[in-house]
Amino acid sequence: MFTLFHHPFCPHSRFVRLALGEYGLDLRLAEERPWERREAFLVLNPAGTTPLLVKEDIPAVPGAGVIAEYLDETYGAAMDNRRLLPTTAAERIEVRRLMAWFNEKFFEEASNPLVTERIYKRFMSEENGGGAPATDVIRAAKANVRYHLAYIGWLAQTRNYLAGDKLTYADLAAAAHLSAIDYLGDVPWIEDEAAKAWYARVKSRPSFRPLLSEWLAGVPASPTYVDLDF
Repeated sequence: MFTLFHHPFCPHSRFVRLALGEYGLDLRLAEERPWERREAFLVLNPAGTTPLLVKEDIPAVPGAGVIAEYLDETYGAAMDNRRLLPTTAAERIEVRRLMAWFNEKFFEEASNPLVTERIYKRFMSEENGGGAPATDVIRAAKANVRYHLAYIGWLAQTRNYLAGDKLTYADLAAAAHLSAIDYLGDVPWIEDEAAKAWYARVKSRPSFRPLLSEWLAGVPASPTYVDLDF
């Protein structure tokens, strides 16, 4: 069985949980607050970041991208047409390009500042950067969500899934980041019906159910978060 060191609202952790769920792999969750920089966690992952995947017979696997590649190398071939990283070079390039778009660009410009300001800071000490949310950071991140949503909508209009005909890591990465900020009500779904319809399809998958069942005390989920027909 795998152990995933994660934070419930870490978008990268959510991406890995979706991938493990799609592959039907048993998982134990261990919540980690990376800003606390626990010594035992740093021994496993000196970078001190989530997610971190641990299994007895392998070295600890750090980071969303490395974990995704490990899962494909180890389990992908056996998944046949449910493989999350396609087999042809051109298709793999496109999936990896979009994974990087969401796990790096979207994260930097939108999901990370929103999650940090509106969730993480509630639990951080002042020494670790806690305090009142920075309204200017939130405002800029919410504006960035709008152009990312438009890009997702364009992809969804031109393809069956974001990277092509089948569900891939690209869809899971985009959905993971959106889910974290949808909880906060920061996704303007009314602005793009194609993006909304694509997300509803992904959100309805069994792998998504554990994410939708999680709640944060003191921070109620938006009305659209658990509603599959939002």
